Amino acid sequence: MDPIISALFFLLHVAAADCTGGPLVDVIIDRYDIPRVCPREVQTEDFIRYHFNGSLFADGKKFDSSHDRGKAFISQVGLGRLITGMDRGLQGMCVNERRRITVPPHLAFGSIGAGGIIPADAVLVYDVLLLDIWNAEDKVQSRTISKPETCTRTTAPSDFLRYHYNGTLLSGETFDSSHSSNKTYDAYLGQGDLIPGMDEGLVGMCVGERRIIIVPPFLAYGENGYGTTVPPQATLVFEVLLVDVFNPKDDLIVEVKEVPEGCTRRTVAGDYIRYHYNGTFQDGVAFDSSYQRNSTYNTYIGMGYVIRGMDKALQGLCMGEKRRITVPPHLAYGEEGVGELIPGSAVLVFDIHVIDFHNPNDAVEIKVTHKPQECNVISEADDLIQYCYNSPSSVHSAPLDQFNSPSTTTLGGNKVIQGLEEGLSGMCVGEKREVVVPPHWGHGENGAAGVPKSAVLLFELELVELQKGVPEGYMFVWLGDGPDPLFPAMDLNGDKEVPLEEFSSFIMIQVKEGKGRLRPGLDSDGIIKDMFDNQDLNKDGRIIEDELKPEGDEESEATKRDEL
Repeated sequence: MDPIISALFFLLHVAAADCTGGPLVDVIIDRYDIPRVCPREVQTEDFIRYHFNGSLFADGKKFDSSHDRGKAFISQVGLGRLITGMDRGLQGMCVNERRRITVPPHLAFGSIGAGGIIPADAVLVYDVLLLDIWNAEDKVQSRTISKPETCTRTTAPSDFLRYHYNGTLLSGETFDSSHSSNKTYDAYLGQGDLIPGMDEGLVGMCVGERRIIIVPPFLAYGENGYGTTVPPQATLVFEVLLVDVFNPKDDLIVEVKEVPEGCTRRTVAGDYIRYHYNGTFQDGVAFDSSYQRNSTYNTYIGMGYVIRGMDKALQGLCMGEKRRITVPPHLAYGEEGVGELIPGSAVLVFDIHVIDFHNPNDAVEIKVTHKPQECNVISEADDLIQYCYNSPSSVHSAPLDQFNSPSTTTLGGNKVIQGLEEGLSGMCVGEKREVVVPPHWGHGENGAAGVPKSAVLLFELELVELQKGVPEGYMFVWLGDGPDPLFPAMDLNGDKEVPLEEFSSFIMIQVKEGKGRLRPGLDSDGIIKDMFDNQDLNKDGRIIEDELKPEGDEESEATKRDEL
């Protein structure tokens, strides 16, 4: 029966009894405070827990009170364990409902009364607040409030769970909450770590799912209750949010998200890897991210520098590959966790993106992508070269035509990183190469402007121009045997003296005829002037044969060696 209609019926019953002025023949029930929601009403054989104040109808004198005793009254309804009037008066009551039940003597203690407290033929009035209802046939009730769209795994016995909960009595009074301590409740499922009702109610949940679990007293704390927070014979209501689940037998779960085409090499133990990652718990809450620091995580693989799960998961990856890695706690940070960052027994989920990797034993990798049909002259140490290159990158490279003027360097002059020097050696003009430079051939552990630490670099190179060079420390070299004797060859007009102009003409003739070579990349006039000054020992502006052959009659190397 609807609670409001029932209340009106009983109020009319009271009015009728008052109008006759005769003795009461049945209980009178005044439902003066009825909850708006009443999912369950008291029926025969139900157990109930309630507070009451008992008073005499005649003078209002109180004869008993559970409130005064500080302990709710517990009984079973309809089986004669209560006075008949209460057995009747409690029927149909809702939790949190307040009733005033008036009981005539023949349905109470009759003409005898009770122990000098309740006189004979007394009409009794009970003011009742119902706190709990349960039945011996009750089962655990579970109701899902919300659930993730995707659920790949549900809880099962022997799983270890981490969950948040709010715990209330059936009356709505809170007795405990994991949220208040900001710490999940962690336990094995079905292993006796939990009350039996929770062992049952938590089965089949997904991470991120919210459930209401109602546990009858005999599957909770029963007759003893729990401390001062859970009274005896209390039905418990848990609002649960499952945060995490794993099983001690779990291994890594690896989900490949993206693999670049043309993967020719995969990571192995001993490699050094740079990768970005987002780290979350199973419920999606983030705990760390390399992206937020704008810096990759760099480590050796398989050498114990990272948690065991990651050490294993980082093997077999391609450069540029993306994976999701789920690591159970026994392969992560275990029961202890990491301070305030990672709770104990937490499953960790890493979304990783491999930027690059290398091995300390790697050499420079060179791939020729184009080579001219005629390739008679190749670059080598001391040569002056011009080349185009892309911006170095670990994964992506841009076409050469996106870059501007060529760069110029002298091979062997330590002007570029060692790996690029290696990649530029042995090239023909017009040749194109892809060169992979490991960090120990590049900018190393410290990196450089625009180059991260320990970065593997990819260059696309094209040799544009090649000028054969001279050894370090030389301004000019003969490409074969020089004139012998030298001075008559230098004295173009035969006047026994060689001024700067004549010396310059001689040198340029040798270069033009392919007999000698000036140091490339420098101003030829400046080089020749330096060479002349080194030979003009008396600084009179001309070289004579005696200056060319100083004491000891040893031919001067001044035309070849830079003595400045």
